[in-house]
Amino acid sequence: MEDLAFDATLPSMPCQIRRVESACYPAAVRAKWLLIIIGPALFMLLAGVAAMLVFPYPVPKRATPAQRLYFSNCATCHGASGAGSWRATLFLMHPSDLSNPRVVEGLTDEYLYLLIKNGGAPLGKPGMPAFGFHLRDDEIRELIGYLRALPKR
Repeated sequence: MEDLAFDATLPSMPCQIRRVESACYPAAVRAKWLLIIIGPALFMLLAGVAAMLVFPYPVPKRATPAQRLYFSNCATCHGASGAGSWRATLFLMHPSDLSNPRVVEGLTDEYLYLLIKNGGAPLGKPGMPAFGFHLRDDEIRELIGYLRALPKR
């Protein structure tokens, strides 16, 4: 038989007959404990998701200047390998696959220069932002050289 005991000390509790080793708490106490335990865990989960969306892609310490430009400006949408990023997918954007040699070889340097400098809207690619205000012309040319080498990595 199970060890059952009658609890006469707490008459307001809904479970008067309970197992000796288990505890029966009122609903208000259970709700407070759930809030104390689940509240911070939920906060940390939401803060982590927000941090992943807001903070830029990490740049390796030994990156070349062209790689630094790519990781700080392009990797958020195109991903580190050029195949696309989960952040872009999350916002229902589909950036070009820069890891595919056929895609990159089919674009001229002048087209890539105009696309990076002025953005995609004038060229029919409205999801691509303009970086002409953030990057100098020589930095854009450096970035194009890195994009040409990206499928070979």
